Amino acid sequence: MTTFWIFIALVMLVGLMLIWIPHFRQQKLLKTEEAGVRKQTNLELFNERLGVLEKELSEELLDQAEFDALKKELEISLLQDIKQANDDSLVNQIKPKTILWPSIMSVCLIVISGYLYQHLGAFENIETAQQPANPHAGMDTAQIMMQRVQMMEAQVKAEPENSQLWFSLGHAYVSANQYDKAIAAFDKVIELVGKHAELLGPKATAMYYKAGQQMTPQIQALINESLAMDAQDPSTLLLVGMDAFFTADYKKAITSWQTILDSGRADVDRAALMNAIETANLRMQSETAGMPNDDAHKQVKASAKSVNVTISISAELAAKASPEDTIFIFARATEGPKVPLAATKVSAKSFPITVTLDDSSGMGGDVKLSDAANVEVIAVLSKQGNIKPQTGDIQGKISKVAVGDTANLVLDTQVQ
Repeated sequence: MTTFWIFIALVMLVGLMLIWIPHFRQQKLLKTEEAGVRKQTNLELFNERLGVLEKELSEELLDQAEFDALKKELEISLLQDIKQANDDSLVNQIKPKTILWPSIMSVCLIVISGYLYQHLGAFENIETAQQPANPHAGMDTAQIMMQRVQMMEAQVKAEPENSQLWFSLGHAYVSANQYDKAIAAFDKVIELVGKHAELLGPKATAMYYKAGQQMTPQIQALINESLAMDAQDPSTLLLVGMDAFFTADYKKAITSWQTILDSGRADVDRAALMNAIETANLRMQSETAGMPNDDAHKQVKASAKSVNVTISISAELAAKASPEDTIFIFARATEGPKVPLAATKVSAKSFPITVTLDDSSGMGGDVKLSDAANVEVIAVLSKQGNIKPQTGDIQGKISKVAVGDTANLVLDTQVQ
C-alpha cells in the first residue's frame, strides 16, 4: 500500500514539474530577449545617426571638428544606453508573466486526478485485494483435513516413488483418523527406503490409535524394534509416554518425554513436551496428595471450607463434547501467587456435573484452599487429557467465588 501511494506522489510531482518548469524558463527567456532587443535597437540608432553625420560631413554641412564632437557625443550616448540596458534595476522593471495560469493548471491536475481515480479506480478494494482469500473459509476442521489429504494423495499419485510425500501422507491420514491408510502409507515408505526407527514409530502410533489406544503385542514389538535401532527416536518415545500417561504410569511417561528433550533434537516441539511433563507431574502430585473421596469431603464440608462447583456446557458447544473427554477443574487464589490450591478431574460422560474442591484435593505445599477467602475456578474439557488448554479444548472460568459458597461454571469457550 505504501509503495502504491509513493508511486501516485511521483506521478503528481512529474505533472507539476511539467507545468512549472516551462513557466520559469519562459520568464527567464523573456528577460534575456528584452535586454537583447534593447541593445540591438541602441546599436541601430547609433549607426543611423552616425550615417547622418558622415553624410553632412561629406556635404560640408559640418566641418571636421564639429563632426568629431558630435560623433563622440553619440558614442557616449550609446554607452549610456547599453549600460542602462544591462542594469538590474531596468531588467527588474520588466513585468513578469502572472503565475495564475500555472496555479490553475496545478489545481486542475490534482482535482481531476482525484475525481477520476475515485470514480474509475478501485481504491476501496486495495486493502481487500492485498488480503488473500481464505481457501478454508466456511470449512470445519474435518473438511480442512480431508482437503489436505486429497491434495497430498494427488501429489503422491503424480510422484509414486517420492518417499517424503508418502511419509507426509501417512501423518495426514493419522490426523484424519484414517489409520488403515496411514499404516499402508508408512509401509510404502519402508518399502522405498528400508526400515528405520523414525518410520516404525509413526506406524506403531497409527496402529495404536486403530486399536483404540490400547497397547497390543504387535505394537509393542514394533516399539521394541524401533528403540533397538534408535533409543532416542522421538516418534516412538512419544507413543510410549502417551500410553504410560493414559495408564496413569506418570513416572514412565515423564522419563520417555524427558529422554526426547535430553536428546537435543531440533525437530521436536520442546514447549509441548515440557507442557506434557508438567501435566504428568501435576497428576502425580494430585495422586500423592490424594484425590477427593467421600469421607474427606464430608469432613471439609462440615468446616465449610470448600467450593462446590456445578459444571455445564453451553448449548452451542455441547455437540463438541465426547464421553471420552476429561474435565480438569482447579481453583487458585485471586490474590497473591497464581498457584493451584485444589484440583480434581472428572469424566465428561454427562452434564451437569457437580464437584467439590477442598483441602483433600489440594496440590500439596503450605498453601491450602481453606486458607483463602476467595478463589478463581477454571475448568478445561480436554480432548488430549492435558490440563493446559490445547486447540479444540473447551474451557470456562469463574473469576471469583468465596470459599464456602457454591457456583455454576459454564464451559463456553473453545480454544483456537
